Amino acid sequence: MEIWLSLFGGFVLLILGGELLVRGAVQVATGLGVSPLVIGLTLVAFGTSAPELVTSVQAALANAPGIAYGNVVGSTIANSLLIAGVAALISPMMIASTALKRDGAVMLVAVIAFAVIASLMPLGRSIGLFFIAALVAYIYLAFRQEQSSAPQGHGAIYDKSLALQETDAGTVPSTKLRSSVAVSGLVALGGLVFVIFGGRLLVDGAVSLARGFGISETVIGLTIVAVGTSMPELVTSAVAGLRKQGEVAFGNIIGSNIYNIFGIGGATALIAPGAVPNAIVSFDNFVMVGVCVALMIFA
Repeated sequence: MEIWLSLFGGFVLLILGGELLVRGAVQVATGLGVSPLVIGLTLVAFGTSAPELVTSVQAALANAPGIAYGNVVGSTIANSLLIAGVAALISPMMIASTALKRDGAVMLVAVIAFAVIASLMPLGRSIGLFFIAALVAYIYLAFRQEQSSAPQGHGAIYDKSLALQETDAGTVPSTKLRSSVAVSGLVALGGLVFVIFGGRLLVDGAVSLARGFGISETVIGLTIVAVGTSMPELVTSAVAGLRKQGEVAFGNIIGSNIYNIFGIGGATALIAPGAVPNAIVSFDNFVMVGVCVALMIFA
């Protein structure tokens, strides 16, 4: 019972803390005069990925690479199958070919690069830095494209931000400052504490569950942890589906996959370098690449 309480409590704190963190950070950035577009493409777009990031980093630091990288790979698989499936069941997703080519190509490059590099060498800090740099470059290019109001439509990272903003009005940059920067900063700090503590509870519970039931940590990371930390993406994509915004739901999924590999995988390798478990390298990475390719073919 204690294990399940730790898991459930960890999930609750992660989701609640992630929301407070994003809300507070958005209000701080608004108060400091940061462009709403910049806020949307960075703080808000990152928001639903916070649980995966903290969980993977803490798992890697706790010497549980199966949970750390199982979460990265499993969340990408869950996004492509579970979340895309739920969103499509709610409302058909009609995808613009230009956005499909641009962002889908980045996603495929990310998952294939991760799978190939993980099979050849441990993910060291240089690899982590490379992944983070790739994410920064992608965000910069997305910002340039959105700023130019290109006629080909919005990209995945914009849609990922929009999906969260439509689900949680508190993440929308406001022209009217709802509270002081100091108060907003405290809200963001409180959210960060919740996320860190929730991640620790979740990792401890997952490790205990694996050891207590004789299950591989990798399996726990790929299933319970991965699906649990993907709940924010599920909610935001489902809401987009209910609003008949299939393009937004699809962009949220693609953007989340890019964040998972470049952002979360990169941060994990940068902070706690180590080898990806062989079980993931020899099987799950192939599944991840396969489902992402299938998602693009169907789209």
